[in-house]
Amino acid sequence: MQMKWTAVALAAMMVVACGKKEEAAPVAAAPAAAPAPAGDTLVVKIGHVAPVSGAQAHYGKDNENGVRMAIEDLNKQGVMIGDKKARFEIVAEDDAADPKQGTAAAQKLCDSKVAGVVGHLNSGTTIPASKVYNDCGIPHVTGAATNPDLTKPGYKTTYRIIANDLALGAGLAFYAADKLQLKKVAIIDDRSAYGQGVADIFKKTAKEKGMTVVDEQFTTDKATDFMAILTAIKAKGPDAVFYGGMDPQAGPMLRQMEQLGMGKVKYFGGDGICTSEIAKLAGGAKTLENVICAEGGASLAKMPGGTEWKKRYDEKYPNQFQVYSPYTYDATFVLVDAMKRAKSSDPKVYTPELIKTSMKGVTTTIEFLPNGELKNPAITLYNYKDGKKTALE
Repeated sequence: MQMKWTAVALAAMMVVACGKKEEAAPVAAAPAAAPAPAGDTLVVKIGHVAPVSGAQAHYGKDNENGVRMAIEDLNKQGVMIGDKKARFEIVAEDDAADPKQGTAAAQKLCDSKVAGVVGHLNSGTTIPASKVYNDCGIPHVTGAATNPDLTKPGYKTTYRIIANDLALGAGLAFYAADKLQLKKVAIIDDRSAYGQGVADIFKKTAKEKGMTVVDEQFTTDKATDFMAILTAIKAKGPDAVFYGGMDPQAGPMLRQMEQLGMGKVKYFGGDGICTSEIAKLAGGAKTLENVICAEGGASLAKMPGGTEWKKRYDEKYPNQFQVYSPYTYDATFVLVDAMKRAKSSDPKVYTPELIKTSMKGVTTTIEFLPNGELKNPAITLYNYKDGKKTALE
């Protein structure tokens, strides 16, 4: 399933976006190296930004856990940067999924002179923050923000190690049209950079595949009552609803669809709804069984180091895994890999090395296109069986 839909999604990316020594990163903790004299230790601060408060805090904490786990593993390895042993520290900031707080957090990290940044989670915070990082010359790697506009400015400091919305939205539309033979779809988005972006790609590709968009409705990323827009959609008789947004809205929406008798309507969404948390937020609604969602990347079982990594993660952070922590883990290693090759943690020195990355991570072998996008990104589609997120085969 994954390989087939990866090829389809990449083909769709080309249509939609027209005009758009391998060094292994260990997935298991290495034995601690002998301590170096204090004067020979290089302290390297890695920034991380995500919402760790508010409705999306479960995503943000998962992302931060990935960075903390990577830093712990790096410190156990006794990494040398040039002729000094490095000690890595996390500088964690909360952007509450708010663009203004996101740019403020980015500026704070610039002022703190961190060596690099992993983040942010949301496209709506990452895109404006990317300019801040570019202006202060600090590289950032996101393993979560998927709006294609992120890399359009061409900043040499911006990198993404996950498939973007061109792949996610298009892959879902292909599946709806080709595999499920659906004819009519209604589209809802939360007006965020992420939600609107992935919905627009789905809509464009669905129309190209001959599907009819019978209704378009909008909400916000703070809403919880969707009865009015769902009632309007129900009157149009869609085979499916596509929601561009996050799980704090998708869960209640699924409950309300069941209340309105929309139990046979398929429910599509991108990685924003593709979480374990959505099962809790749906509150036992049978409509959860109609969900088909997409993530950028392979399923954990098919990631090069996914199974072993997830076992270690669950031991450290039980019941906290959501979606992106394997990517934030790898993003941390990407930054450090470039520092090692440059023999410096100075962003001015090591940033040019990032584009040359060829690193075997937990998620995949990471290499970049000239614009900072991941080469050959995969996508995986999921549904929910007995309340558990399950990769479609």
